[in-house]
Amino acid sequence: MTSTTTTATTTTPDQDESILAAQRAKSAFLFREDIAPGLTLEMNLNRIMHSGQSEFQQIQVVDTYFGKTLVTDGKTQSAQFDEFSYHESLVHPALLNFAYFNTTATKNEQRSAKSVFIGGGGELATAREVLRHPNVERVVMVDLDKGVIDACVEHLPEWGGETVKSNPRFELVVGDAYQYLLDCQETFDVIIMDISDPIEAGPGIMLYTKELYQHALGLLSPQGVFVTQAGTGDAIPPRHASHGVQDSTCFGPIANTLAQVFPCVLPYTQAIPSFGSDWGFVMAFTPASSSSSGSSDDAAVVAAKEWKSIDPDALDALIGTYIEGGDATHHRMFYLTKPLRKHLANDERIMTKDNPVFMY
Repeated sequence: MTSTTTTATTTTPDQDESILAAQRAKSAFLFREDIAPGLTLEMNLNRIMHSGQSEFQQIQVVDTYFGKTLVTDGKTQSAQFDEFSYHESLVHPALLNFAYFNTTATKNEQRSAKSVFIGGGGELATAREVLRHPNVERVVMVDLDKGVIDACVEHLPEWGGETVKSNPRFELVVGDAYQYLLDCQETFDVIIMDISDPIEAGPGIMLYTKELYQHALGLLSPQGVFVTQAGTGDAIPPRHASHGVQDSTCFGPIANTLAQVFPCVLPYTQAIPSFGSDWGFVMAFTPASSSSSGSSDDAAVVAAKEWKSIDPDALDALIGTYIEGGDATHHRMFYLTKPLRKHLANDERIMTKDNPVFMY
């Protein structure tokens, strides 16, 4: 008969903790977000920092793989890991564009943006980036949901918080950005739309229409710049982005709609990992005519090529002159991939009050 001897394995406290951590990881709470039909982003949910319901939407601040994250109605709005990438991409190209073309138009007399309107922007990070431009004298931000602003000030102070709210150049209006613009009697050098995606029954859908863009054009100063976030803008558009009227993306329709109003429209993209895709932005402006006899179409084509191909030294000079502590990744954003250019060219939809287009 053979006897078997079993020897107990001794582990250190550190090893015990590692084993326990591994076991806990198997049963972690999860944060799931539907990105598109058939596509879901899933990650560990480390902590729920805030959860509440405002008059307009559900508001959560959670800690996930991407760090602290603002979520409204189940959709990620910005995350600690990459919020800088979204907000810098939304703000700085527009303000630098204004400075560049206005300087050129006035024969090297520098004229940077002085007044900026922000629609939405409840995290206060868009205003934070605008206020990095020391020549900006007035920033008006209109956001519908005080609950979002309060949650961000309390839980996401790095996004801007009280530092932005207390800046004497900053004016916060809690209200409807759409109605504010309709009633507005002043002009702005730059209008920035940092609003919720155009989802069905969402609060921001009217701010993506041709009618609103026509009105906004009249609120801009000469050579003023309009810019908006525009949803998913993947370098290789996935299958769900090419379903005709069932298309669940709005990058193309937003660019098309702005092109109905502005002579020069430039779509561009930036990688935002926490959104589960590259993200689209669209900038629109009216360039000064290249000559007294030149057509506005010719001037728009020239201006678009000039901005996309701006000399790196000239761009560095703009950044050094107009942004405190600035940097930029410019050329990559404005030169879209061939698959994305083809996708946008095939999308002819226009967004109006009577015929809106909704994101997934």
